[in-house]
Amino acid sequence: MNLPQEFTDYTSRLFGAARWKRFVQSFLQETPVSVRINPWKSAENPFPNADPVPWCRQGFWLKERRRFTVDPLFHAGVYYVQEAASLFLDYVLRQVVTAPVSALDLCAAPGGKSTLMRAALPQGSVLVSNEIDRRRANILLENILKQGHPDVLVTHNAPKDFAKTNLLFDVILTDAPCSGEGLFRREPDAVNEWSPQNVHFCAQRQRQILSDIWPCLKDGGLLIYSTCTFNTHENEETVRWIAEELGADILSVPVFSDWQITGSLLAHWQQPVYRFIPGTTRSEGLFMAILRKREGENTFSTLPSSLRAQVKKYPLLHVLSDGIPQPEAKGREQIPSAAQALSLAAQEAEFPRAELSLEEALRYLHRETLKLPGNTPRGFVLVTYHGHPLGFVKNLGNRANNLYPKPWAIRNL
Repeated sequence: MNLPQEFTDYTSRLFGAARWKRFVQSFLQETPVSVRINPWKSAENPFPNADPVPWCRQGFWLKERRRFTVDPLFHAGVYYVQEAASLFLDYVLRQVVTAPVSALDLCAAPGGKSTLMRAALPQGSVLVSNEIDRRRANILLENILKQGHPDVLVTHNAPKDFAKTNLLFDVILTDAPCSGEGLFRREPDAVNEWSPQNVHFCAQRQRQILSDIWPCLKDGGLLIYSTCTFNTHENEETVRWIAEELGADILSVPVFSDWQITGSLLAHWQQPVYRFIPGTTRSEGLFMAILRKREGENTFSTLPSSLRAQVKKYPLLHVLSDGIPQPEAKGREQIPSAAQALSLAAQEAEFPRAELSLEEALRYLHRETLKLPGNTPRGFVLVTYHGHPLGFVKNLGNRANNLYPKPWAIRNL
């Protein structure tokens, strides 16, 4: 790995000699592979020999990387492939949120932190999962729908769009676009995109995003700020700016020494922040801070029970999913959607079920026509794998037409 010289000069000084040496050596090691089990869909761990990630109840390190795209359980939303450092959000949320909340994941694609967030928040919470980029918003939508929780709305908006509403959130996660230094080991192309100029640009953009969304955070509400980069410009200095310019107190959560999480690397500013560094922590790069907006006059918030209606009230918000999956109208026929099949709120008794073998399930996910057993009722049938719904077919007797969404289909088996 040929790291940019300016990155090497700055980061080696920032980390110190021993930590920098371990970081460089990590490039010669296999990248850890971790997953998070969806607690809403499975009480059992489908990876019995995996090592638990200590800061996440449902997180596990696998012994080796698998071909997840050819595992029907992955497509059924039973688990999500997610980097271990990102799973720290599970621990943070369980420490600082104890009652149902209205929450916003502002920069949510591809959806790992959103799906984790809803699993970690107390029952009764409602989450808006947002992504400004339309292509990435479609990926986010797919992952949210596969996880199946009905109390997650998916939107496609700029941060300033939210500021035009009267919405107030108790918790806002801002996993900000950054220079991506923590991706160097996993995505070598990120090295070619790095420059000091891009670091400066990202730091300025992060502050603009935070300024735009700040009015939507309830007084006394929580902002969780994170990046996947190492430098202090986008991390400690941005957190200090939030505290001083926007008005917030920086919170701490207790962590264990054997987790090897690094604190602040900004000289003369030792506030509680949490940094994951490859070679030191068993993870890729992550920085996280928790802040509480200082109290003002507006201590009310948008209640979780009314958040769905409130979001839909504002025409400027692009709502891709309101969390309540609906059938698709085709002429006079109502065709059940894959989102209905995967939703935890689905009325499964409405449709007959057909259990598929691994080969059949993969053919289904490839959008091939199936032939179901002769005793299967005709009409719409919910197909499952190991009891977990995958989607629908329309059984005609001699064949079953595949209703799996084209954009979701496995391209290569």
